Amino acid sequence: MKIHRRMTFHFTYQLLLSAVFMAIVLIVIFFVILQKVSNDDLRKNFPVGALDMIVTETLVDGNDVHLPSYWRTTLDNREMWLQIVNMEGDVILEAGKAGVNFPHKYSVREMLDIQEKKQRGSYQIESQLDTSSQKPVLFLLGYESSTQELVNSWFSEYQNKGLVREDRQGALERALEASEAYIHVIDTQGTIVQRLGHLEDQEDQNKKVYHPLEIIAMQNQPGNYDTSIAVHRDLSSGKTWIAHFPRLENEESQPIMQNLIWFLVGIGAAMFLIILSVTIWHGYRYGGPLLLFSGWFERMGQGRYDEVFTEKDKKRVFRKNGKLRIKYRLYREAIHSFYAMAHKLAEIERERKRLDQSREEWMSGISHDLRTPLASIQGYGYMLEKSPGEWSREELEEMGTVIRQKSDYMLSMISDFSLFLKLRSVDEAYSRRERLELGELVRRAVLKYVNDATIGHAEFDYQESNKEIWLLADPNGIKRLMDNLLSNSIKHNPDGVQVTVSTGIASQNAFIRVADNGSGMDEMTKDNLFERYYRGTNTSESTEGSGLGMSIAKAIVQAAGGSIRVESELGRGTEITVLLPLEPPAFKESKSEPA
Repeated sequence: MKIHRRMTFHFTYQLLLSAVFMAIVLIVIFFVILQKVSNDDLRKNFPVGALDMIVTETLVDGNDVHLPSYWRTTLDNREMWLQIVNMEGDVILEAGKAGVNFPHKYSVREMLDIQEKKQRGSYQIESQLDTSSQKPVLFLLGYESSTQELVNSWFSEYQNKGLVREDRQGALERALEASEAYIHVIDTQGTIVQRLGHLEDQEDQNKKVYHPLEIIAMQNQPGNYDTSIAVHRDLSSGKTWIAHFPRLENEESQPIMQNLIWFLVGIGAAMFLIILSVTIWHGYRYGGPLLLFSGWFERMGQGRYDEVFTEKDKKRVFRKNGKLRIKYRLYREAIHSFYAMAHKLAEIERERKRLDQSREEWMSGISHDLRTPLASIQGYGYMLEKSPGEWSREELEEMGTVIRQKSDYMLSMISDFSLFLKLRSVDEAYSRRERLELGELVRRAVLKYVNDATIGHAEFDYQESNKEIWLLADPNGIKRLMDNLLSNSIKHNPDGVQVTVSTGIASQNAFIRVADNGSGMDEMTKDNLFERYYRGTNTSESTEGSGLGMSIAKAIVQAAGGSIRVESELGRGTEITVLLPLEPPAFKESKSEPA
């Protein structure tokens, strides 16, 4: 996968994961808030609110009923009981307080009594019809109310025609004080006609009337009021006693919004920590590699290419098996390219330093090589200038010969420089190409050295191909190539060296092979043979020359589209092979057509 695709995929899936994570967090927050609101509502409106929750969370399938276990525990702890009755009046589930002796089947009359009186025996009963299943079922939740029994007993003992008897008001006051309660007696219109007890708050002291739904709200939502009530209604007198009792500690009113605010503050803090952690993780994941790259760029800018990848950096980026660590895999191509670039630049820097050193050595050698013939020319010039008439004809001819030879040598060196620069121009090299037969050209080059009387210390053997070898190349360049190869074989080997030259065709290429049985070369000389300004040291000859001979040979071969290689060992001679492309068939056919 390419880096731009991997970057796109990487950030896309991170964005999707973040979105999914945030959605999950929001859903969890929603349900937690919903659960908290439900729990607060249940706690404040217990037991009325409990029945709503039980109906919602109970699964009914025919006569099979599943009641969550925590509701069974809650019913036991609060000494309450639950019955579920089907359409036939059969009890299909019982749970809660043990020992309750209620029927397992209800008649129509019993159902109507429960619905009307909301009471059976000493138990208050809340009921709710569930129509969510195919057949409706009735939930009955029973619980004992000590306050209700107390109000009933007070009414029986202290009332007269629905009001508190005057002679018994003191006794009831003491009973109310002992229970920390107070009583309001209202008529059929809800007007308070009598009040007893001294624990009323300011609001209740100013209260004159009860609204029609107020008592029902206080019974069904006790959590919204400061007191819980017990009601006794006397049908004969039309009076109703409303007894206010303090709420139990476990039923204390709790401010829902305040709790929600604190809860949301906690959620916000958690989200902040999560976001902070993710931010730190992103900074570590993406900032770490960028800081590493910055260090690499800094070292590269300082030219410390060999120190771009320190051992510490390698341990941070790579595992022991050589693979990238997970946090750096996103930048795989960048790291590998950086590594390759640093390695290449280090090689280039080493090569530059080596070339600088070679150039300095070459300049030193060239200075010496030019100084020697110039010294001879200058010396003869001074001699002729001081006393031109004192020299005989033979002496003047000898001086002229020396001056010419030294000048020719210097001109040869300058020609080497000029030729090397010309060969670096590809267009110019191609413009000088022409059709030539390689075998004949090489034969003449070898023959020139065979007929040279000054070269009596070397033997030449030419093995010509039995087929004509046609090329497209610069004839002068090939001649110069042969001169350089043959002169090197003679110059850098001892007397009696055998030089073998052969031509032929191999692998769709023409070849020239120059081999000798001379001194050979060491590895350093062989590796640098075709480098500019390099002159080998394994020769008994002087180091005269431009240092460009073999570089020129390589440039000539490359200009012709070929290649050159050398094989050599110390004491076992040298073999140089030149491969050149054959004449293209299309060019050959066009030349063979009649004019």
